[in-house]
Amino acid sequence: MGTVSEVPTAHIHAHVHLAAVPFLPELRLHQADEPIGLFELAGGGYSSDRPPPFWAFAWAGGQGLARYVLDHPDTVKGRRVLDLAAGSGLVAIAAALAGAAAVRAVDVDADAVRAIGRNASANGVAVEATLGDVLAEDAGDAEVILAGDAFYSKAMADRVLAFTRRAARNGTRVLVGDPDRAYLPRRLFRLLHTYDVPTGPALEGVPVKRTMIWELPGPA
Repeated sequence: MGTVSEVPTAHIHAHVHLAAVPFLPELRLHQADEPIGLFELAGGGYSSDRPPPFWAFAWAGGQGLARYVLDHPDTVKGRRVLDLAAGSGLVAIAAALAGAAAVRAVDVDADAVRAIGRNASANGVAVEATLGDVLAEDAGDAEVILAGDAFYSKAMADRVLAFTRRAARNGTRVLVGDPDRAYLPRRLFRLLHTYDVPTGPALEGVPVKRTMIWELPGPA
């Protein structure tokens, strides 16, 4: 794993600009211009060797989880935080603003890692942006794991669940923001809060997504 510093592709960069986040007006991210959706930003198609530019959007699960962290700063204050499948780094930035002792944001997309660095700088916070797949490992020294919109496919959900359950058993607190995706096993989680999060119709097909904040219980 490592960090990278190259510039993203010209096509994507031309349609991404710094703007306030709808549900978190105190934060700014480099985001795709409305009404561009994921497919259009990817140039009308996806390739197997390049992940779609998920990082260019403030997904509902991430917005909800970031809002929860900012509204409940004691969740992360003074703690070491790991943001999984971080995308834009929105949740990691919220954790840093809420007073986390250290924040690491991890993604498998090099463009996402670059975006996290730019977005953290735009919000005046320090976030360690790391390129790599940590899901086969343990959570290291993280005291809190945050996962916004990480249960979007069965394959990804299975891996994230295994990783977070191992961490929770070892005493790491695990919080998930999820807009009712099909692959989150809700029976294993405890509901903390519900938000109605604004999201672009071009992205989700609806103007608002009901988003739940869940906690994965640790050992009794």
